[in-house]
Amino acid sequence: MTFLSPAWLWLFALLALLAAAYVAAQFARRRYALRFTNLPLLTLVAPSGPGWRRHVAPVLFLVMMSLLVIGAARPADEVRVPRDRATIIIALDVSLSMEADDVSPNRIAAAKEAAQKFVNDLPERFNVGLVAFARSASVVVSPTTDHQAVFTSLGNLSTRAGTAIGEAVFSSLDAVRSFDQQAVTDPPPSAVVLLSDGDNTSGRSVADAIETAMNARVPVSTIAYGTQDGTVSIDGRDVNVPVNKATLQTLSDGTGGRAYEAESGSQLREVYEQIGTSLGYRMVNQEISQRFVVAALLAGLLTAVMALVLGSRLP
Repeated sequence: MTFLSPAWLWLFALLALLAAAYVAAQFARRRYALRFTNLPLLTLVAPSGPGWRRHVAPVLFLVMMSLLVIGAARPADEVRVPRDRATIIIALDVSLSMEADDVSPNRIAAAKEAAQKFVNDLPERFNVGLVAFARSASVVVSPTTDHQAVFTSLGNLSTRAGTAIGEAVFSSLDAVRSFDQQAVTDPPPSAVVLLSDGDNTSGRSVADAIETAMNARVPVSTIAYGTQDGTVSIDGRDVNVPVNKATLQTLSDGTGGRAYEAESGSQLREVYEQIGTSLGYRMVNQEISQRFVVAALLAGLLTAVMALVLGSRLP
């Protein structure tokens, strides 16, 4: 257990002084006790004392104050929080060919905009992750319900050389498998949305990616960006970068996904409407002050009852 406001714990020093004062007061009672030599007569004229019962209310009072101090220090502990495991991975092509302006304003800008709109439209319960790929692929944002983090990361991506569509699928599947502790044996319901101009030039093949995604039962839907006339400037010369819709169509067909074109990307709602729900749990460090406050209230109530029943006085 940790404390979010540990400075309040110094109040335990005051409680210790209060406890010490109470103990000292009990010894003082003995020291100044009246001497009476006729013990048989004393038993007749003096009522029996409360004995240990007179300490019950003061002890409960100190317990109540201790619980309030702990509550003020805002204790936090790991608790199990329900979490919907449904997951969408967005894989975005950031290769140099995506700089072609045959799609307005250019392929990469259009793809980013479409991906950001898709993230904004996702229901809050969905976890969403981001994979960027060029010559290689990497997980930029692991699956999370913080959709704003994915939205921001999409805007910060920049282009580089190469296109590894197969690696993008493998990285997306890795992100799904690392979702939580049970994902290896019980993977969450998930899907991949891959935005690209569709030419695999490095890394593992699309055929290998299809087989792996199919075995994992993760459909990959694709959005194709570009035309056959697209060009980019590389080292001062124009290079033709035609879109390869066939590769993206093969990938989506082979994994049970859907193939879209840039103009029809608004239909992506179908991708997450077909994903089910799987309830899991995650461990989060959560404030638990309320538990101690409630316990302190119960201790306070018990203190009052004991004081009335046993005739004790608080120190």
